[in-house]
Amino acid sequence: MAPVPTAAPAAGLGGSSGRPGSSSPRSHEAPRPLRSGAGGAAGCAGLAPAAPRGPAPPRSGPGTDRGPAGSRSAPLRPRYRPRPRELSAMPGSRCPRPALPVLRWLPRYSRAWLPLDLLAGLAVGLTAVPQALAYAELAGLPLQYGLYSSFMGCFVYCLLGTAKDVTLGPTAIMSLLVSSYAFHQPVYAVLLAFLSGCIQLAMGLLRLGFLLDFISCPVIKGFTSAASITISFNQVKNILGLQAIPRQFFLQVYETLRRIGETRAGDAVLGLSCLAALAGLRAMKSHLPQAAPTEPLAVRISYLIVWISATASQNGYRIDPNQELLALGVANVLGSFVSSYPVTGSFGRTAVNAQSGVCTPAGGLVTGALVLLSLAYLTSLFYYIPKAALAAVIISAVVPMFDAGIFRTLWRVKRLDLVPLCVTFLLCFWEVQYGIVAGVLVSGLLLLYSVARPPIKVSEGSVLLVQLGSSLHFPAVEHLRDMVCSRALAAASPPGSVVLDCSHVSSIDYTAVLGLAELLQELHRHGLSLAFCGLQDPVLQVLLSADLEGFQHFPSWEEAERCRAPELGGSRAEPLTSTAESTGLIQ
Repeated sequence: MAPVPTAAPAAGLGGSSGRPGSSSPRSHEAPRPLRSGAGGAAGCAGLAPAAPRGPAPPRSGPGTDRGPAGSRSAPLRPRYRPRPRELSAMPGSRCPRPALPVLRWLPRYSRAWLPLDLLAGLAVGLTAVPQALAYAELAGLPLQYGLYSSFMGCFVYCLLGTAKDVTLGPTAIMSLLVSSYAFHQPVYAVLLAFLSGCIQLAMGLLRLGFLLDFISCPVIKGFTSAASITISFNQVKNILGLQAIPRQFFLQVYETLRRIGETRAGDAVLGLSCLAALAGLRAMKSHLPQAAPTEPLAVRISYLIVWISATASQNGYRIDPNQELLALGVANVLGSFVSSYPVTGSFGRTAVNAQSGVCTPAGGLVTGALVLLSLAYLTSLFYYIPKAALAAVIISAVVPMFDAGIFRTLWRVKRLDLVPLCVTFLLCFWEVQYGIVAGVLVSGLLLLYSVARPPIKVSEGSVLLVQLGSSLHFPAVEHLRDMVCSRALAAASPPGSVVLDCSHVSSIDYTAVLGLAELLQELHRHGLSLAFCGLQDPVLQVLLSADLEGFQHFPSWEEAERCRAPELGGSRAEPLTSTAESTGLIQ
C-alpha cells in the first residue's frame, strides 16, 4: 500500500503564506486579520491544531480511490481542501464556539495587527470626540454628556461585539429620540439609557433578535431619510444664531422662516464656512486614493485625515442579532452608571474604522482611552466651542443618510413597497417613533395580505386544475374554497373532477385542513370529486393524519389525469386553458 500523502497545512498554521498565487511556504508571514462576516469571529477550523504530518493508516470510504480487488490501491486523496485559519465559523456550524466573542480572536492575536488597530482606534477617536459634543447638543444635554456616552460602548463591544468594524456611541438619530423624552434633563437621559439597556439585554437573553427581521428595508430607508431632513433642519437655527425655536418639525420650519431676518451674521458666516470646509473634504475623498501599506507613515496619516473628516458611508455586516442585543444592553446598562445616555452603532464611525484598516475589535480600546483623555484634560475648553460649528458637524454627518434614489428604485422594482416607505417617511416628520411603528404595521399588513391571498392559477378543461403558488394557511382557506366552487359549479359544462396541485405548498395548518374537508364534502354533494397531487411529505403526513373522507392523492398532475380518465368515460382529456388569478395588489 502506498503511503498516504498529507494535505497541505492551512494558512496561518505555520504552512504556506496564504497569499494568492504563492507557491513557496513562508512560516514567518504574519497571520491575516479577522474578516467581518458571520459575526467576524474565528471559526473552529482556525483554532483547531494542525493535522499530523506523518503518514495516515489506510482507510476506505468516501473520499478514497480504490483499485480493483487484489490490485495495488491508488493513494488516498483528501476529498476537501483544508479550511484556512482566518475563515469564520458560519452560522449553523456544528463547531463549538467560545461563549465570549473576545475569546474567538484574542488567543491568536498577532503583533502585526497592533499598529493597524492603534491607527484605526486613533482615527475613530478623533472622529468620536467632536461628534459626541455635537450629538449632546442635538439631544438637548450639556456637551460633556456626549463624551460620557462615548467610551463605555467601546470597551464593552471589544469584549462582546461580533464585528471588528462596528463602534458603539452616541448617534444623530438616537440623540434626536433622546431629545423627545429627556426634556433637557440629564437625569432622564441617564435613566433612559438604563431602561433601554435592560430591555435590550432581556431581548438578547431571550433570543428575540429575529424580531428585527420584521423591519423591512423601505421602513428603514424612510426612517433614515426623514431623520436626515429633521436633524439637518433642526440645526439651521444654530447656523443662523436664532433662539427659542420650537422642537416640533413643522412649527420649527414656520418659525425659522418667519424670523430669518434675525439672523446673526457672525454665526451664519462661521457655520457656513464649516459646512463648506466639510463639503470640500468630502469631495476630496472621492478623488483621493487610499494609501498603500508600503507608503511612509506620514503619507498614510495625511490621507487618513481626509478620510476621517469626509466619510459617512454605511458598511454592511452579517452579525448575530442576539449577541449584538446583548452587547448593546450591557453597554447601555453600564453606561448609565457613568452618566451616559442611550448609545447604538454608528454608521459614520464604523466606516472610518473599516477604512482605517482595523484588524480586531481591540481598536475600540484606543478609541475609549482617547475619549477618557479628552474628558480629563479638555473639559474646560468645551465652553468655547461655538454652536454653529457643532451644527455644521451634525449636518455634514446626517446629510448622506438621505437616499433620494430609493423612491425611483422602488417605483421600478416593486411599487407596493412605496406604501410603507412613504408612510414611514411622512409620519416621521410628526414624531420619529410614530413613523417607525406605522411603517412596521403597514409592512406587516402587506405581509399578512400575501398570506391570506396566495397566488392561485386555475386551468379549465375536462378536469379543473387548481395550482397554489405558496403555502396554505387559515386566512387563505375561504378564498380557496370560493374560487374552486365558483369555477367548478358555475361553469357551463362542469368538469368531472377537480385536481388541487400542491407542489408549491410546504406547510399547512389545522384550520386549513378543516377547510379542505368542507371543500371535499361540498364538491361531493354536487357530484364532483377532489384529488390532490404533488404533495410534499410534511403536508401529506398532516392530511393523512386528519383522515379526510374521500381523500385521494397522486404523485403528479399527469398521474392524476391518467387515473381520472376512466371516471370521465375514457375520453381523451381536453386541453387545459390557463387563467391566472390576480391577488389584487400592485406588482
